[in-house]
Amino acid sequence: MIRRLLGAPDDLIPPMEHAALIILAIALYLSASGVFSLRLARQGDAPPVGRSAALALGLLAIAVHAVLLWGQTVLPQGLNLGFFNAVSLVTWFMAALILLAALRKPVENLAIVILPVSAVALILSTLFAPAAPTGGNVPLGLEAHILSSILAYSLLSIAALQAVVLAYQDHHLHNRHPEGLVRLLPPLRVMESILFQMLWLGFGLLSLSLVTGAIFLDDIFSQHLVHKTTLSIAAWLVFAILLFGRWRYGWRGRVAIRWTLGGFIALMLAYFGTKLVLEMILFR
Repeated sequence: MIRRLLGAPDDLIPPMEHAALIILAIALYLSASGVFSLRLARQGDAPPVGRSAALALGLLAIAVHAVLLWGQTVLPQGLNLGFFNAVSLVTWFMAALILLAALRKPVENLAIVILPVSAVALILSTLFAPAAPTGGNVPLGLEAHILSSILAYSLLSIAALQAVVLAYQDHHLHNRHPEGLVRLLPPLRVMESILFQMLWLGFGLLSLSLVTGAIFLDDIFSQHLVHKTTLSIAAWLVFAILLFGRWRYGWRGRVAIRWTLGGFIALMLAYFGTKLVLEMILFR
């Protein structure tokens, strides 16, 4: 379905062109991150065009990265979603989500970290991803499960990063040392509001991922899936409790940060911990 929708040719990108695109994507990612960093350091007197330039560079980077991902993951034999390709795909989604969000919300500080990580993931997927797909053609229902899973993990990863920034900001404000980077960040309530918007959307996508997995996978508790399923359900419960606590009791601040990071750790182990063990250690 993915191939039909995008209508891309099955031919692989020629090696020289492939290398040039990789270098271009990395340069664009690092340039965008650098401009965002300069804007944050000079927030008081940075001209508006600096933000537009950074966003343009970042959007170009994800466009080039998308072309490379297409050649690496969508093959005539089926999807190639090995460990390093999956990491590259997730970081691409993270970069795309944060740049699109930055068009309307003050989240450029997260892009400073996410964009270089996307560049590193692109390098690793190019160097270490297997040439053959990990599975055959994927049915439509499973494609929905894969897409919702990747989107959920990407968004909740950004939420975890936002929680780390929020923890840093909260620590300095409570100790009455609002200096340096803290003074350049948006107000604490704005940062917290952005965090919970990410959590609600990520929780919805995670719920969709679990539902589609239960429907379209033969047995979500089979031997090679039981750890992933159990940890994903554990993460879902953590986020569900956090969001209920926010709605019912107004949880915020350090409580919200701890629960967010706890849910993310469970989710990270579910998505990449089990994949790493199966592919890199057990060679399955």
